[in-house]
Amino acid sequence: MQAVPIRNPTAVCRVQPDGWAVLFNPDTAGALALNPTGLAIWQLIDGQRDVAAIAAVLCEQFRDVPPSVQADVTALIEILVEEGLVGYPIWPQPTVSKEEPNR
Repeated sequence: MQAVPIRNPTAVCRVQPDGWAVLFNPDTAGALALNPTGLAIWQLIDGQRDVAAIAAVLCEQFRDVPPSVQADVTALIEILVEEGLVGYPIWPQPTVSKEEPNR
């Protein structure tokens, strides 16, 4: 299982009328412009989907998605991590045991 990216909860996303967006990180005062595809990826970073799941949704939502979509998603997420806009949980995710409790 791949790591699941999560957004920085303090990040601000301002969507422009032309479909582009500006992400602002108040922790660093940094900003990053996203084209419409980058914005779609940003919106899919929900703490539930890994890179493969994000790429799969893009393939469902858009036509003519390039075969490199998973690598492209990974590349953008790496930039977002460098900018402090996205991260990964540092604690293990809880797992649900399917075993019956001891009585």
